[in-house]
Amino acid sequence: MSTLVAPSILTADLANLGKEVDMLNNSEADWIHFDVMDGVFVPNISFGIPVCASVKKITNKPIDVHLMIVNPEKYIKDFQQAGASTISVHYEACTHLHRTVQEIHAVGCKASVAINPHTPVFLLEDIIRDLDMVLIMSVNPGFGGQKFIENTYSKVTALKDLILRKNARTLIEVDGGVDDHTGLKLVKTGCDVLVSGSYVFQANDPEKAISGLKKLTPSVQV
Repeated sequence: MSTLVAPSILTADLANLGKEVDMLNNSEADWIHFDVMDGVFVPNISFGIPVCASVKKITNKPIDVHLMIVNPEKYIKDFQQAGASTISVHYEACTHLHRTVQEIHAVGCKASVAINPHTPVFLLEDIIRDLDMVLIMSVNPGFGGQKFIENTYSKVTALKDLILRKNARTLIEVDGGVDDHTGLKLVKTGCDVLVSGSYVFQANDPEKAISGLKKLTPSVQV
């Protein structure tokens, strides 16, 4: 499978969001990554259900919703109706994680669990076969433009080993500080989906930046 690229519109020009989505529509991007922040689970507030629904109206690309919020189970149906294809909830925010994953599947979305930089991957051992994807945060969630945490590479390797050992089909997604350099190392260690915000939207040619990330495949030597 070729590397999937999911540009995060958190760092897009929100005053011209329609234009930014049009660019993504014309690009090689596979998904649109949609970061939801509540100011409680993370120290920032972003956007929510109405904006997701508006984006869905102007794109045919799958929307990859990342809920950085407390009590995410309350909003699963709402985001599905707003156009989400995949919903990521945080391990750290879910008391009954398996039940929440079941609820995501029940509304017809793919289920993903996100883990913060301090959370070890072995904690997902008992649920990995129920997950369509795991989102490894390579920065502390809450803000765009942060520096990539180097320990992420070993976490991707450990997660890949867990997936293989459990004979799971789970994808690995990484979010935070992803560019052509970190992205190359990530796909080499087993990452399937690259989320990139600042690197894409602050580039002189965002479509070219996306195309470059798409060309990073596991066969490329680091």
